Order: sequence, then structure tokens, then C-alpha cells
Amino acid sequence: MLDWTDRHCRYFLRLISPSVQLYTEMITTSALLHGDQKKLLAYNEEEHPLVLQLGGSDPQELAMCARLAESAGYDEVNLNVGCPSDRVQSGRFGACLMAEPRLVADAVRAIRQAVAIPVTVKTRTGIDKQDSYAFLFDFVSRLVDAGVDKLIVHARKAWLKGLSPKQNREIPPLEYDRVYQLKQDFPELKIHINGGICSVEEIHRHLQQVDGVMIGREAYHRPWILAEIEAAGGADLPDRETIIQRLLPYIESQLSQGARLNHITRHILGLFHGCPGGRGWRRLLSERSPREGAGIEVIQAALEEVS
Repeated sequence: MLDWTDRHCRYFLRLISPSVQLYTEMITTSALLHGDQKKLLAYNEEEHPLVLQLGGSDPQELAMCARLAESAGYDEVNLNVGCPSDRVQSGRFGACLMAEPRLVADAVRAIRQAVAIPVTVKTRTGIDKQDSYAFLFDFVSRLVDAGVDKLIVHARKAWLKGLSPKQNREIPPLEYDRVYQLKQDFPELKIHINGGICSVEEIHRHLQQVDGVMIGREAYHRPWILAEIEAAGGADLPDRETIIQRLLPYIESQLSQGARLNHITRHILGLFHGCPGGRGWRRLLSERSPREGAGIEVIQAALEEVS
């Protein structure tokens, strides 16, 4: 979710769902240790429970970044060992680290010793030809021995060469049964499943086998699925227009601090997905939000498309 789940996105999603756990976009250790820490770690208090997701391969650097996350008030720190992009591989982090299980275990151990908040890992079921269940079992065993608190498994292997990140989300077949088997083999370990999950019904089926479900792009492109999840749990939630009305003061505040409207509205384009006027909502926001000086009047005009 690089460049997607920034603080504007997370604030918006929290308005829809008061209980879902939110994750930051992946932040590299080099960016955090050598860049603008205040900006990179900034979030809105309303976002809790909130997880900082890290990308890196040096155990000590990861431990240092985990301490920064804990000091900043994050509820959990997550190591990404699942992203297959060339950009990530060139920095020696993401899914390519599955080929170095000892290093990943050392990283988890270093983070675990550095902080008191939960330490979690997001991974794939395998990479390239290292895709047997025996390989996955050994990989997870090392993480358990290192003290990992939770595992989030994207139920596909990753091809590190020859497939784009988009193709890596679509072409390798989903292997939900492997994630279920992990839960049976590691009953004390919290295991959450990820990949291709698009409905509340699917979530309920997975929860019969594992401890939790992570939803990424479906929640971004169709954020109202989070409201459907809340409603399935008995919550009484506002409608879409009320969500936007509650978002407007935040947008006004951010604009007054120099933010551009389209940096926020890009995250809300899918709110009226499948609703009458939804296309008009997306079109108007896409056309007018990037304009210089655009303000909340653009959103108010877009609401008229769906009212």
C-alpha cells in the first residue's frame, strides 16, 4: 500500500470504522533514520489502533525504528516481508527476505528486545521455487522462536522476477488452505489472512479458521466494506454523506496548513462505488480537486451528484 494509506487516508477510514486496526504505508528504515522523522511518524490521534509498517533488513536499524514507533505512540510495529516490487527488492527488503529466514528471525528478535508493543510480520506463502509448505513451516518456526506476536499472511507466493506487483496480486493462485494449516500447526500464534478477500461473507468464512483478516486494496477502492463489517457486528453507523460531512472540518484544517485538496480527495473517490451518482462523484472530484485553490466547495458540489 505504498503511497496509499497515508494519514489522510487513515483518518477517512477511521470515520467509517471505529474499530478496525489501521496500518501505515511501508516506511523504510533508511527514510526514517535519515529523513524527516516527525513527518514520517505523524498521525492523528483518532487513528488508533494504529500499526507502523517497516521495510528493512538490518536488525539493529529495524530495532532503532521500532523504538521510534513506540515512542511516537504506535500500537504495534510490523515488518513487511511480503512486498515483491523491484523498488523494494533493490533495497533488500520486502518479499525477497523470505530467502533469508535467519536474517528475518534476527530482525524480529532485535525488534522484540527493543520494544514492549507487539511485533508482527507480514509475509507471503513463499517466493519463486521456494514455495513448499515445508519451506513456509520452517520460515514461520524461526519467527516464532524469535518472539513474533502475530503473522499476517498474503495467501499467495511471490514471483520476484518476471511479474509486476500488480501481477503478483493476481497470477499466483491463492492458497488459503496453507494459511489454515499454519494455524493448525502453530495454534498459539495469532495468524491473520490476506489476499483476494472482498466481502463480509468471505471474512466470516476465514474467521472460522484463523484469528483475523487483513483487507488492503478492496478497502481502499471500496471503503464502504468497512461499514459493512461494522454493521455485521451490530454497529449502528452513519450514512456515506454524514461521513463526508464529518470529514470536512479535517479537510479545512489540512488546507489551512498548506495541504492540497487532491492529496485528500484521492482517498475518497470510491466511497460511493456502486451508488447512483457515484461516477459523477468521482469525475467531479478528479477534475476539480487538483485545481489551484480548490476547497471544500468542490466536495460539496460532488455531494450533489449523489444526493
